[in-house]
Amino acid sequence: MIQSTLTRNGDDQFAVGGVLGFDSATGLLEESKKLFDSANTINIDLSAVTHADSAGLALLLEWLRYGKQHNKTVRYQNLPTQLRSLAAISEVETLLAM
Repeated sequence: MIQSTLTRNGDDQFAVGGVLGFDSATGLLEESKKLFDSANTINIDLSAVTHADSAGLALLLEWLRYGKQHNKTVRYQNLPTQLRSLAAISEVETLLAM
């Protein structure tokens, strides 16, 4: 099983670590719904992500959609180069505010 984590580091501060991909995206999405519910702004630090694929990018886009639906601002910090490249190829880099 691929190891990934989503932790709350403060009122509006969250961190993702490990692999952000096909094997972890669904679990992280479900876990995030509980964690994000009480936050006004969702600041997600991605500096501990060791690997990411297109499912990881889809998860980031899904978190943006969640924020929009729940009137919460979602911001990404320390986006790994791998995710930046995928976002550029997919022409969604402006959505991630890179």
